[in-house]
Amino acid sequence: MKIIVDAMGGDNAPEAPVMGAIAANREYGVEITLVGKGEEILKVLEKNGIKQLPTGVEIAHASEVVEICDNPATAFREKKDSSLTVGLNLLKNGQGDAYVSAGSTGALLGAATLLIKRIRGIRRAALAPVVPTGNGGAVLIDAGANAKCPPEYLLQFAYMGSYYAEHILGRPEPKVGLLNIGAEPSKGTELQTTVYGLLQKAKEDGRINFVGNVEAREAVEGAVDVIVADGYSGNIFLKTMEGTGLFLARELKGMFMESLGTKLAALLVSKGLKRLKKLFNSSEVGGTALLGISKPVIKAHGSSDAYAIQNAIRQAKQIISTGVIENITEHVDMMRIDLPEGE
Repeated sequence: MKIIVDAMGGDNAPEAPVMGAIAANREYGVEITLVGKGEEILKVLEKNGIKQLPTGVEIAHASEVVEICDNPATAFREKKDSSLTVGLNLLKNGQGDAYVSAGSTGALLGAATLLIKRIRGIRRAALAPVVPTGNGGAVLIDAGANAKCPPEYLLQFAYMGSYYAEHILGRPEPKVGLLNIGAEPSKGTELQTTVYGLLQKAKEDGRINFVGNVEAREAVEGAVDVIVADGYSGNIFLKTMEGTGLFLARELKGMFMESLGTKLAALLVSKGLKRLKKLFNSSEVGGTALLGISKPVIKAHGSSDAYAIQNAIRQAKQIISTGVIENITEHVDMMRIDLPEGE
């Protein structure tokens, strides 16, 4: 199994991608191809006391880097020798089994869609992060790739999220909820009410474990395993969770630093605080799968450190070994809406 890693993507590149990949090679036994400026990659290794490439690690030189300021829709075409374009072409040509990058989300999504292609029959790829919830985490799909969605997109998101939760999170018959402003079937915009009917039909056909609408509060409490949303609503949900986590962490730190007594109290509950911090730490998950792409592509957070990249590679390994993409591919026919001729 070989994982292709964008050594130049992210705020902490090339240090974080390179050292995260080295750790993953050692910890998980996966082969690694580091894509990027060869001299800079070798400098990072030397800085960290690694005089030669470990067994199973190789470098694919790429002279250019896709920057955040570049146009995400055209960057991979304009910079043909970028770590993004070179890496995805390696994946396309079968020279690796998955691709991991902490670079530009828009550029990665666009390039993966056009170079690797979507699974035949899937209308749009979706960002599917695992968010912390009361039941140990839930798949949020879509988290921002598609701001405007017709009903068929959300129907497909529900199926893809369900297969992902089953294979990656180990949830048999995962509970699927439609993110909405109320539990009643009539709640929401025309999009939500239409999708509700489609998911209810899929449930009646025994194809998906749809449990109805779910409000954001219940979703966070752990009511479902899959949270289905259009990219606009899903991204707001995700960013709100991230902001809430940062706010709580800051407030707790301030509270425990107020006096000697509170500092002693912090020592007594330090294990619990570490568990809470770990729960909201995106580095533990590693990255976000681009579901709907025909080969495994993982988007790591732009601020990923080496540990986060290591976990993103672990996630890529899981996707390969569990066959979730093959499972989605096999069931595409049931995810389609038969439209009247001409639509």
